[in-house]
Amino acid sequence: MQTHWRIHTGERPYVCVECGQSFTHPRNLKRHMLIHSGEKPYKCDLCGHSFKQSGALVAHKHTHTGERPYACKECGQTFAQCSGLTKHKRMHTGERPYVCEECGQAFAQSNALKNHKRTHTGERPYVCAECGQSFKHSSSLNDHKWKHTAAAAAGEKSSTYVCSDGSMLLTTSSSTLNDEHK
Repeated sequence: MQTHWRIHTGERPYVCVECGQSFTHPRNLKRHMLIHSGEKPYKCDLCGHSFKQSGALVAHKHTHTGERPYACKECGQTFAQCSGLTKHKRMHTGERPYVCEECGQAFAQSNALKNHKRTHTGERPYVCAECGQSFKHSSSLNDHKWKHTAAAAAGEKSSTYVCSDGSMLLTTSSSTLNDEHK
């Protein structure tokens, strides 16, 4: 009851000694502390990938089982994670909750806003290891990397192929796709 009452009073007695963030319940502080320690106590028994939160492990296991328990009521598309469905629903509703404070442009996904902000800041965080040229978007860097390949030097054109698993491969032709992505 006391923990619930803190919702109304705003009391947050459990404080992180690392950053000062406060919490209403000790378990929330304990979960938060994993950010600072880097500890990932929840390990997938199928592939060994580790996670900071148990819920992330549960969602990850859907990638192994192929289970997609979250379905869109509008179109029937299914998702392995609830967050995927939430993002997808915005396509139907037109909701754009992420708004640029500089210009007011709104976005359906937080990563789109993050990328957009680079137009204002000039930030270019993706740097080519070969020549040092920098880019605002990782996809631009990937396209650029083609210029450093032997195929590009031979005058071949690049093509981008999107595989059914959602990964993108930059290749010269479908014959260069490795067996894993055919």
